Amino acid sequence: MSCTETPIEPACALRSPASSGPPPALSTGARAAPARRRGRAAALVAAGAAGAGAAVWTSAAVAVWTGAPATAARSAAPLVASATSALPERTPAAPPERVTLTADDEDADDDDVGPGTLEAQRLRLFARMRRELALPDEAMRQVEAIFAASTVLGQGNPALTRHPMSRSECRRIRALSGVEPAREPACGAPGMVPLFDPTRGQTAADAPACIDQLEFPNVPCEYPVVHVRAREAALLCRAVGKRICDAHEWEGACAGALRDPDVEYEWARPRNEASWHHNLLREKVWSYGPAKDHALCGTGSSRTPGCPGGGWDRCGSNTYPAGAFPACRSSLGVFDLHGNVAEHMSLPILPEELARHGDRGFTEMKGSWFAFSSMEVHADDCRFRAPDWHATRLMSRGSHANYHLGFRCCKDITPPDGAERGEGVDHHGAR
Repeated sequence: MSCTETPIEPACALRSPASSGPPPALSTGARAAPARRRGRAAALVAAGAAGAGAAVWTSAAVAVWTGAPATAARSAAPLVASATSALPERTPAAPPERVTLTADDEDADDDDVGPGTLEAQRLRLFARMRRELALPDEAMRQVEAIFAASTVLGQGNPALTRHPMSRSECRRIRALSGVEPAREPACGAPGMVPLFDPTRGQTAADAPACIDQLEFPNVPCEYPVVHVRAREAALLCRAVGKRICDAHEWEGACAGALRDPDVEYEWARPRNEASWHHNLLREKVWSYGPAKDHALCGTGSSRTPGCPGGGWDRCGSNTYPAGAFPACRSSLGVFDLHGNVAEHMSLPILPEELARHGDRGFTEMKGSWFAFSSMEVHADDCRFRAPDWHATRLMSRGSHANYHLGFRCCKDITPPDGAERGEGVDHHGAR
């Protein structure tokens, strides 16, 4: 199976993880004692309070929190500053005077210490999903079974991955920015927002579906799941009571206007021809506005030296925590549609292949990933539709996976055609 980032890079095999040594230290430093952490948190809040209506962290404040050398702190400061700049107007005039530490900041299983094995990484991820998403036991059993069937599915190879930002930094950025997960009753799940088209006078009440605000697992400040095949992405969405998104839903969430499928697809036209025509006529807009600005999103990380374009044992998943860039947000309230990880979506060629009818479409990669500031290899505006890179049917067992590729889920508000008549669809898209 090819696992290259683009068609022009050399192919590489996706190999099983080798045994790893001690856990690598995060670039944000090793764990500190609880009292010391409280002092660091206070320093960061004070630094944020110095900003006029937005959090502005100095390199000294970053160094206090991370325990990093001053040079590293200075290099990190622009990333932190960009994450908290250009905030929406609803942002409070000044950050809160005090940020309350969560249990994760002080418990023995510190979030900012990297796990040494894939198994340990998965166990921590599952615990966070149970706590944050309130998933029923059966849903978690299905999730764990899907992970167990893969030798690489997780948040990246622990021996190679170097995250440029810790979970605790992300939590403080979001707290200082006043960012909270959406709680829309119509969506029936936390952290989801309705998809609709305000340019046609629609409101959230007209939305046919909802989309996750963050990349899977859709938990604030958790690292995205990567090395995931399109098939596994679709199964994981179904396991948690959702489904994979269609390409036009992702594009609408990004551009701030969900258009009808009959407008967005040229049914029955060959894929490359339809995508070429779509791209030729598309509006160019990014989730945060009409002009491209990679600094607003999680694109400032780097690829592992020597990474040939893919592979578990050569490429670390050097991702940011999800939702760590408040300005990287669409008008519909969806984060990280540029940067962090690219995302699996479903591309229907026929109307009956829309994801609401089952997982019958083809694979489509959306967005960009964490190193795009230095290696922009394709367009990443909202309505760009990729050529058939690594194209397979969505549910193919050989569908693509890579170190920079994740996904997010959608959920129908209105029932699919035929659902009222009992014409259900199973998790594999077969009637």
